[in-house]
Amino acid sequence: MKVVGLNLDIIWKNKAENFRLIENELQNVEADLFLLPEMFSTGFCMDASEVSDRNNESLEFLKKLSKEKDAAFCGSAPVEQNGNFYNRMYFVQPDGETSFYDKRHLFSFSGEDKVYTPGKERVIVEYKGIRFLLQVCYDLRFPVFARNNDDYDAVLYVANWPEKRIGAWEHLLKARAIENLSFVFGLNRIGTDGNNLLYQESSHCFFADGKEISEKRGNLVSAELNMDELKDFRTHFQFLNDRDSFSIEF
Repeated sequence: MKVVGLNLDIIWKNKAENFRLIENELQNVEADLFLLPEMFSTGFCMDASEVSDRNNESLEFLKKLSKEKDAAFCGSAPVEQNGNFYNRMYFVQPDGETSFYDKRHLFSFSGEDKVYTPGKERVIVEYKGIRFLLQVCYDLRFPVFARNNDDYDAVLYVANWPEKRIGAWEHLLKARAIENLSFVFGLNRIGTDGNNLLYQESSHCFFADGKEISEKRGNLVSAELNMDELKDFRTHFQFLNDRDSFSIEF
């Protein structure tokens, strides 16, 4: 499976312009699955009442692109539902089937936990024979939540992870791949946001042994997820059989 992520310089609080940029960047690109950064339509913004989708704007945009390109699309957007705000990660398939994950670990350092409501469910989506665990940015710092119970093959992290803490991002992505015997694709944004935080190009895809398998061209980062290779690796190194048994309370 070919996965392509877009290192997007998100325009602050401007959905229409971000939608236009995404369409232009991906116009002539083919893939099975496209990834967009965290809050791809607005930037990582705490003005939830101003920027959050109330009419499924971001979701409808993803559905449109998914149908046009006959590929799945995944990314997060701020959403209002029943009076609450969520940092919601969508996974949209070409036939319109949609799954979503609401970010569980809200970034208290920025006050995200004071504005948005945490998710109450761990979400795994199967697409073209690969089981994907959906995760957003700060979730990366919490390995228990991402622990592989032999129920997924790849983890997708979409993020707005600033340059000043980029070392942690890159080390933790590789660690999640190794400890969970899984592909890990981490897609970060680039550019500068409305809070003057700088984001450097730092998107990666790692194999289960920690080897980087992504290639970069322009603002695109791509990787081939080969399930035969992953199955062979897991058969040879059956470390998941020795994992600790536990459950998480929501």
